[in-house]
Amino acid sequence: MSQLPLIVGFGGINPAGRASFHHAYRRLIIDKLDTQSRETTLIGLATLTGLASYEDGHYKNSAGETLSIQDLLASVGQQVLDNTLIRKIHPDWFDVNEVMFNKPAKMKCSEGELRFQLRKRQMPTNVPANWQVTESAPGVFDIVVSESLDVIFPDTKEAQVKAAGQLPTGFEPGKLYQSRNHPRNLQMTVFGASDALRSSGIPFEQIAAKVSPDQVGVYASNSIGQLDDFGFGGLTKYPALGKRTTSKQMPLGYAQMPADFVNAYVLGSVGVTGGALGACATFLYNLRSAVNDIRSGRRKVVLVGGSDAPVTPEVIEGFRVMGALAEDKDLLALDGLSSLSDEDYRRACRPFGQNCGFTMGESSQFALLMSDDLAMELGAQVYGVVPDVFVNADGHKKSISAPGVGNYITLGKAASMVREMLGEESLQQRSFVQAHGTSTPQNRVTESHVINETAKAFGVESWPVAAIKSYLGHSQGTAGGDQLSTSLGTWAYGYIPGILTTPAFADDIHQSNLQLSNQHIEVGAQGMDSVLLNSKGFGGNNASAPVLGPHIAENMLRRRYGDSAMTAYLKKREQVSAVAAAYDEEATKGTARPIYLYDHNVLGGDDLQITDKEIRLPGYENPVDLAVENPYKDLC
Repeated sequence: MSQLPLIVGFGGINPAGRASFHHAYRRLIIDKLDTQSRETTLIGLATLTGLASYEDGHYKNSAGETLSIQDLLASVGQQVLDNTLIRKIHPDWFDVNEVMFNKPAKMKCSEGELRFQLRKRQMPTNVPANWQVTESAPGVFDIVVSESLDVIFPDTKEAQVKAAGQLPTGFEPGKLYQSRNHPRNLQMTVFGASDALRSSGIPFEQIAAKVSPDQVGVYASNSIGQLDDFGFGGLTKYPALGKRTTSKQMPLGYAQMPADFVNAYVLGSVGVTGGALGACATFLYNLRSAVNDIRSGRRKVVLVGGSDAPVTPEVIEGFRVMGALAEDKDLLALDGLSSLSDEDYRRACRPFGQNCGFTMGESSQFALLMSDDLAMELGAQVYGVVPDVFVNADGHKKSISAPGVGNYITLGKAASMVREMLGEESLQQRSFVQAHGTSTPQNRVTESHVINETAKAFGVESWPVAAIKSYLGHSQGTAGGDQLSTSLGTWAYGYIPGILTTPAFADDIHQSNLQLSNQHIEVGAQGMDSVLLNSKGFGGNNASAPVLGPHIAENMLRRRYGDSAMTAYLKKREQVSAVAAAYDEEATKGTARPIYLYDHNVLGGDDLQITDKEIRLPGYENPVDLAVENPYKDLC
């Protein structure tokens, strides 16, 4: 009997804010929220970004003045909205007007001969400590040379891509724990994994006490590693800039580091671990590993996730020269404009409309999956079921980046799974699709054809299609995590987010059997039984995952365990939900801190109790069973 892979917690951070308890989702449909939900969403974003704080039972603004929630939001509410989703790249990331792209220039400077003013990105890379450097304005420095030497000046120019889906401006995950020069991506990982764990309402110690240590799993990674200055980015460029390479840049740059950080500093797990890579389908690849482990019974609980921070000048330039990104000049031509306003940058990503390229985004998303028997025992809140994840390649290709045929197979299998489990009517009337929806002219045609042809084949007359990259940008390998957490919000608030940035859908897309909307689609909290997450990645990496709603999950559990067991489960769930709600309140007030256990309970071989039957580890209630079944009994 296969175990159901249940989603019992989810969390993270993306350009819409904190993912747990649907906060990021609520930012997308904020105009549809009731007053209380809207206020809570905005307050959570305000404390997250430093525009507000909660002290002594009261909210305060950044100046320390105590204000009512209504007065506080009257003063910072619009700023909160402006500091989220896709927008012009903020100087906290990099100065789009002064980006270093060319070989550094050298100049011989002698004492007393040169006084000059530079922006931060233009600062020499080898400024001696005894030079006089004064910040005369934010990001602008006055310098007086104090000794004779050759100075290396970065050569800069204006960026050709100025929009990205950035985490809320002012949110600095590294300040919430001892980040020790961690790459931004790993700081996001610590926050995201902690948020997902605490959202479950069940302390991990309580979960671990119910299972063997090797029945825990972590599958997490990203598609391109850590490419900022603290990771592979600094490793590759520091020598040319005259900077010292550090001992952390090489190891912390690896793409599997999100899983490694969760094991070492969040969970302390000795269970299975791994990080699959599949370009834009990476999150779903990791989800597939988790689902397979839980279905087979090999694992009882798995934390699965991804974390990508590609909003750097180098990564954006790399995708730009591929012709993949929406450049400023193309956005101007698209709308017949002479200049781009902040609002124009917000509309840079237009899935299935007249578009000119995708928009980079960053995100860290994690989901806690649990077997149905353990969830029943612990009273876990269930947000959905992931019955399977389908992955197929494209076959022979002319261009490694071009789409192919694999996505027809993955989406077809996902639709078939929904039909087999819930019936034809449910698939045809109560399912929707989270499209990959990148906003490239090629994707709008090819993916719309995949979804439309699948709809035709399965008798779906008007398949609702969401495309949340229009709000968040393309977070590369974590994009599937954004799709998942957003989809869970539909079952809480009853709306499929519309493709608001697309004023009209393009004439060349295939939509005879699709429902594409540039308005939010109201479906009700139980109006949809399932969602199909879809990812199309470079290199022919395709993945589709059916996810069933929480009301479907509860019906399945009732059939398997009966009314009496469900009554006991629901009673336990009340206590768990109360703990989870307390965390949500703490996080909304900005007083919660990530789980980060550095140098905690570090074990060595001498600490273990080892026999030929089991290994016992200090701090773990249950042993690791060494008994393994011979899968080749017919041969030996």
